[in-house]
Amino acid sequence: GVAMSGVVCDTPITSHDFLPTMLELCGIDGTSARPLDGRSMVSLLRNPDAIEPARAIHWHYPHYGNQGGAPSGAIREGDWKLIEWFEDGSIELYDLANDPGERTNLVLDRPEVADRLQKALGAWRRGVDAAMPRPDPEHEAKPEAR
Repeated sequence: GVAMSGVVCDTPITSHDFLPTMLELCGIDGTSARPLDGRSMVSLLRNPDAIEPARAIHWHYPHYGNQGGAPSGAIREGDWKLIEWFEDGSIELYDLANDPGERTNLVLDRPEVADRLQKALGAWRRGVDAAMPRPDPEHEAKPEAR
């Protein structure tokens, strides 16, 4: 009785949105001393055409994954997505509206966007007190891990 059947919603969400959504659906107040990272998506479940306030979505992956992931962070703001690789500090910038496959790095073409997003990503990490990887002198970086 909450979600509409057979409907597609184009609003980007992230797994951080699951907890606040479930709390609202259960009628539980999610207020605490440590704020939730996500946003409830109940309004989108009820009306997929609802207009949600714009927001940036952040990812933090400070470790190596068993499926090949390398330490990195990312931010998506509108159609822009910036990825920061922690091993070497390199960044990538993509225009997802024109390049959904993330094939053309625009960091050199749009340095002002890259700089703004990198600063916003850093501010978000500081705000959530994100754990950052520490260099391991015993480890040799493997570029193919990306």
